[in-house]
Order: sequence, then C-alpha cells, then structure tokens
Amino acid sequence: MDNKRSKRLLNLIYIAMFAAIIAICAQLQIPAAVPFTLQTLGVFIAGGLLGWRRAVLSVLVYILIGLVGVPVFSGFTGGAGVLFGLTGGYIIGFIFTALIVGSMSDKLGKKLWVLAVSMISGLFACYLFGTIWFMTVYSMQTGSISLGGALMMCVVPYLPFDALKIAAAVVLVNRIDKVVKL
Repeated sequence: MDNKRSKRLLNLIYIAMFAAIIAICAQLQIPAAVPFTLQTLGVFIAGGLLGWRRAVLSVLVYILIGLVGVPVFSGFTGGAGVLFGLTGGYIIGFIFTALIVGSMSDKLGKKLWVLAVSMISGLFACYLFGTIWFMTVYSMQTGSISLGGALMMCVVPYLPFDALKIAAAVVLVNRIDKVVKL
C-alpha cells in the first residue's frame, strides 16, 4: 500500500474511532432535562488531537449514525426524533465545538492555554446553538420560555461539570499529543 493510501486509511480509522468514542461517552450519563454526559469530552479530545477536518467528520459520522436510528445518543437513543427534539441542538452544536477546538489547535498549537481557550469557545458555541434550539422546540411543544429560564435549565447546572471535562480534555490532549501524533 502506498503512503497516500495508507494515510487516507489511517484518517478514516481515526474518524471512525472518535465517532465511536463520542458514542461511548454519550452513554456515561446522569439523567436531567439535558443529561449530564461525557459527549463533549469526546468532542474536545477529537478536536484537540485530530484537527478541525477530521474532528468535524467524526462528529458528523456520530450524528448521521444516530440520525438513522443507531442508539448512539445519550441513554442509548437514536433517530430523527432525538436529533430534532429538545436537546438535538446541543448534538448539532458538537459540530461547531469540533470546528472551533480543531481550528484553534491547528493554527495555534496544543499549548495548555490554547486548548483551554479553544474548548471554552467551542463549548460556548455549543451552548449558544443548543439553547436557541431548545427554546425554539420548547416553545413549539409547550409554550414560550425565557432566555433566563432556558439558561437555568440547560446551561447553568452544567457549567461545573463542563469545566471539569475541559480540564480533563486539556490535560489528555496535551499528554497524548506528546506521545502519539494523530
């Protein structure tokens, strides 16, 4: 196998591997209105290690597998109903998280501060997209909800847990990158 084909195959393996890691992280959860999961940890690590292109592809593979009904979303769920439901915007928001984390680590390197800032920025984008989506779907299903109400349901309770995930992801990406170049 020539070098170009072997590099393409390796990239496909990394993309599939991180789609699987995100799916596994989705099952490690604490139930709530928006479940506490480790999905964003998987997305942060994918973005930090793979760069934006392969990380975004990993997230897209994860989402497409879930969209067709494979139970990869939190709580072993799948299908369009989950993706277009209340929390689907956060799942779509993972694309932006992977894009931001991957782009910043591609351009600025994998220094601890770069990884931390990129993951905080990526999480903000995910929260923004997911919360707007949540408010839209909630309003169509139940009635209107204020931005403050949505933030108290979908963002504020998750901030400490997400801070821990960012700290863990920063350390993992920094250490893994020193040993293995993906």
